Amino acid sequence: MLRKVSKNLQNLKIALVHDWLLGMGGAEKTLKVLHGIFPRAPIYTLFFNKKFTDWFLPQAEIRPTFTQKFYRVFRGHKLLIPLLPIAIESIDLSGFDLVISSSVAFAKGLVVKPRTRHICYCYSPTRQLWDWHAEYKKEGHIAPQIWVSSIQHLLRIWDRLASTRVDQFIAISENVRQRIQKYYQCDSLVIYPPVGLRHQITDYRLPITDYFLIVSRLYKHKNIDIAIKAFNKLEWPLVIIGDGPEYKNLKSQISNLKNIKMFGFVSDKELPNYYQNCIAFIMPQEEDFGITPIEAMSYGKPVLALRRGGALEYIQEGVNGDFFDDPTEKVLADGVRRLKQNLTNYNAEVIKKTAERFSEERFNQEILNFICQ
Repeated sequence: MLRKVSKNLQNLKIALVHDWLLGMGGAEKTLKVLHGIFPRAPIYTLFFNKKFTDWFLPQAEIRPTFTQKFYRVFRGHKLLIPLLPIAIESIDLSGFDLVISSSVAFAKGLVVKPRTRHICYCYSPTRQLWDWHAEYKKEGHIAPQIWVSSIQHLLRIWDRLASTRVDQFIAISENVRQRIQKYYQCDSLVIYPPVGLRHQITDYRLPITDYFLIVSRLYKHKNIDIAIKAFNKLEWPLVIIGDGPEYKNLKSQISNLKNIKMFGFVSDKELPNYYQNCIAFIMPQEEDFGITPIEAMSYGKPVLALRRGGALEYIQEGVNGDFFDDPTEKVLADGVRRLKQNLTNYNAEVIKKTAERFSEERFNQEILNFICQ
C-alpha cells in the first residue's frame, strides 16, 4: 500500500521547510523521517549548523535563507528573531507543487503560489508567543523587557496572519490540535510523530546500574533542576542524558552528588543501552507530545510524567506509567516513590504495545494517505 501511494506522488515537485537545523530534538527526528518519505525534496531552513546536518541528514540538500550568514557571525539566533519573518517569506517556492513545513515557530509563514499546496506539520503554535508568553518574558534577556514585550506583540500579529497561509494543518497531538484551534482558529488532523522503536542493544558497558532515566534537551522549561532536587532528596540514582543551554548550570548542581550522573549527548548507538537498563523513565516537564517517553516504553519501561500536555494521550495510570501533579521537587519525589513501589505490577510486554502505536511505518502511511486524499 505504501509503495502504491508513493507512485501517485512521483510527478509532484515537493519541498520540505524546517525552522532551523542546529541540533537533534523531536522535531528534527520527525523531519528526518519526512525526508525519508520524500528523499528528493530539498530542505529549506532559516539557518543550519553544517557539522550537525552533515551527520544527521547527510543525503539531504539543505537550502538556507540569507540569515545563515548572520547566524555564522552571532553563533546564536535570539538576536535574529526580528528578521526571521522576513527571511521565511523570502524563500522562493514557486517551482514546487507541494510544500510541507515542519514548524515550531516560523516555517508556517511561507508565501507560496495559489497552485502550490502548503501542508504544515505543526509541533505547536509558537509557544513563546502564546501560552508561554508570560514565562518567556521572565527569562533572562539582554534587551529591556518593554522591548521583548513589543517584539512578542508584533510577532503574535505576524504569527496569526501566517497561519492563514497554510492550506492544511496536521497537529502532532490532540493537545496541539486544541491549541491550533484556539490561537489560529483552524481545524487540523492529528498524526502522531514517528518514534524509532527498540533499536539494537550493543555491548556498550554502562557506568551505572539500577537507575531512573531522563533523556531531554536541557532548557529551563524542561524542569531538570526539579528532578535533580527530588532525587537528591530521595538519594536514588538518576541518569540525565542530553545537552542544551542549561548543561553547565545543571552540571554544577550535581557536582557533589554521587547518585546523579549527567552524560551529555549520547549517540543513537549507545542510547538504547540506557533505555534497556533503567528502572523507569522520568519526564518532569510538559511536552506537546513527548517522543523520549515512547522510546522508553518500547523497551518495556514505565514512565512517570507531569500530568499535562501530550503525556495524557498515551500514559495509562498503573498500566504503562503514572503521573505527578505539580512541577515541584516534593510532588515529583512522591511520584517517584509511588512508581518504585508499584514496579512489580507493570508488565513490560503491555508497555511495549503502547509504543507500537507510534511506529515510523504508521506515520509514513498516515502522512501519505493525508497527502493523497
